[in-house]
Amino acid sequence: MLQLIFGLFSNDMGIDLGTATTLVYMKNEGIVLCEPSVVAINRDTKEVLAVGNDAKRMLGRTPANIVAIQPLRDGVIADFEITQDMIRYFIHKAHRRKSWIPLKPRVVIGVPSGITEVERRAVIEAAEQAGAREVYLIEEPMAAAIGANIPVQEPTGYMIVDVGGGTTEVAVISLGGMVVSKSIRIAGNEMDEAIVQYIRKHHGLLIGDRTAEEIKIKIGSAYPMVEETTTEIKGRDANSGLPRMIRISSDKIRDALKEPIGFIIDVIKSALEETPPELSSDIVDKGITMAGGGSLLQGLNTLISQETDLSVSVAEDPLTCVAMGTGRYLEEIKNIKKSRKRNSWQISNFLG
Repeated sequence: MLQLIFGLFSNDMGIDLGTATTLVYMKNEGIVLCEPSVVAINRDTKEVLAVGNDAKRMLGRTPANIVAIQPLRDGVIADFEITQDMIRYFIHKAHRRKSWIPLKPRVVIGVPSGITEVERRAVIEAAEQAGAREVYLIEEPMAAAIGANIPVQEPTGYMIVDVGGGTTEVAVISLGGMVVSKSIRIAGNEMDEAIVQYIRKHHGLLIGDRTAEEIKIKIGSAYPMVEETTTEIKGRDANSGLPRMIRISSDKIRDALKEPIGFIIDVIKSALEETPPELSSDIVDKGITMAGGGSLLQGLNTLISQETDLSVSVAEDPLTCVAMGTGRYLEEIKNIKKSRKRNSWQISNFLG
């Protein structure tokens, strides 16, 4: 009875719990929340001061007693208690309800395909402690494929490449399952770090991850552009310690990104090499679908196409694919449960 009462006052949700960004999907509303996976805490009291957008604005700008952290690393939980606080905050914000109403949603969370059983358990426990009534996990490449409107139940092979903040997920999907799956902990964050290191090594300028991300979005590319562009970068001189500004071109940033992009291409090729011949022929026809924020890097789809000799397309809304997939998966869980109950009733009637 208690579960039923909680169900009446809650809306089930799908969560893309990403290293860089968390998105929340709710039935009949779509994506209701998209905020950075960042929490600001008081180092002395461990009190949570801000979560999401407010916390990200504090990155690199906080006094000594305040620290803004990302509690997820490479798609898995690095700090259990902070992750729990972050999930609780997002659940409450997504519901937009008064605090006296009990929040006990059923939650589906997208997780990297390469995580361990211990890491899976940690995600479930964090969501339960944050107030979830039931917790289901779905592997991110499957969620991304569903969210990208790929007909995953068909007896046809489809390849999905999901480039997120902490992980890159590659999978070949057929008949509702992943025939081949690969997961590497190299994605958007490693691209940002590569830019930070390149600027320091070649220009003697110290910049933060937030600045590196802005550079990547503005002039970053994986393939030569028709017109190369430049941008100003402000930071601290590594030698003098004084503020300094430089101007850098897009081809230099492309050089900085070569190594992490090379790893991503290697894992795609590895997945293709392990794909059964019949499904390989399907991928030749259907091509590769890309999802995740990293797929928006200029020219990445073109470079992958050149390296694999396959057509590569980016999903219509790559940023929301995993979140949309978790929501649709939640509906399927409901349908499966209803079907089981109906079949059970029919069998009991038949036997009776």
